[in-house]
Amino acid sequence: MPQTDVAPIEATTEIDAPPAQVWALVSDLRNMARWSPQCVKTFVRGGGDVAQGSKMVNINRRGPLFWPTQSKVVRFTPEKEIAFRVKENWTIWSYTLEPTATGGTRLTGKREAPDGISDLSVGLTKRVLGGTETFASELAAGIQQTLGKIKADAER
Repeated sequence: MPQTDVAPIEATTEIDAPPAQVWALVSDLRNMARWSPQCVKTFVRGGGDVAQGSKMVNINRRGPLFWPTQSKVVRFTPEKEIAFRVKENWTIWSYTLEPTATGGTRLTGKREAPDGISDLSVGLTKRVLGGTETFASELAAGIQQTLGKIKADAER
């Protein structure tokens, strides 16, 4: 039975750069390897630009552990939102952009699990990654770190 009592993990930052500039960075999910403490590499199947329906293979890392995941872009609205669903655990990761009154961008990163988290993922998280609460805390810190690095890149 999947874990269904999963609270979203979310963080927001304000970036002193217009949404178009932030979008150019965030919409290319291959950039996640530069920003995310967990993502080592993202390969877009078939190459090319990321778009609605694009499929990716991701290599993730935590300490000495490496694992692959597959994901698919499920929402793609230019300069507003990109979201992808991870096949193995069913979670959806999204980045939402909103213009600010000063011409900048409010960027929100979020992980949600509207269908719960798969038994496979919950079992592996409990056995290998220290449990679901510990791992969720790491993911929350990771979203903050990711947003900070996106902000730094966009404001450079």
